Amino acid sequence: MEYIKNFFYAYISTVGFAIIFNTPKSALIKSGFIGGLGWVIYIFTGNLFNSVIFSTFVASLSIALIGEYFAIIDKNPITIYIIPGIIPLVPGFGLYYTMLSIIEKQFDKVAEHGSETLMISIAIAG
Repeated sequence: MEYIKNFFYAYISTVGFAIIFNTPKSALIKSGFIGGLGWVIYIFTGNLFNSVIFSTFVASLSIALIGEYFAIIDKNPITIYIIPGIIPLVPGFGLYYTMLSIIEKQFDKVAEHGSETLMISIAIAG
């Protein structure tokens, strides 16, 4: 049940960002599916391996592969599917806590949050 709920919320947020990015209407459902499935893969691998960075890498790899498949089938650019699909994986909380730690002058936490955020970003680009 947890995975279905997570899929639904990630699907809705992905479709919302796909609309903001002017994705064609014919690709909205598939973009949402890719984002939702990528988030479920992220949650599943995070529970399985207990590593945020590894689960982000596996989820972004899955998003890329499924996006490539949909791009070939629909004859659309792959960015239509991948850019909205990775939105749920973007480490906004890490950036927020890094900036908060800078403001609070807790430099040990800056290094901790900043390095984790950087590693997650590299895993997405991976």
